[in-house]
Amino acid sequence: MTERRGLTVFFTDGTKMQLDYPKQAPNDIATLLKVKEILASRQLLVECDGVLLLFPFENIKYIEAHPAPRDLPGYTIKGATVAGATV
Repeated sequence: MTERRGLTVFFTDGTKMQLDYPKQAPNDIATLLKVKEILASRQLLVECDGVLLLFPFENIKYIEAHPAPRDLPGYTIKGATVAGATV
């Protein structure tokens, strides 16, 4: 499980933080369960360089994760492309 993953957290104040980390789950089902657990808790917890970072969802505009998990909640819109955006 040495594959690398990445997150970019975009905050409501216009700043962002990029995180690089190893694969966290052994399979797609476990990844889906982790995603659901994070959504239910309304916070993102990250152990980073020996420090715990806690990001309340109220401070997050959106999160970009790559690569996207293969299994996602059933209500996920799949196959989208960005046609235009404003910040």
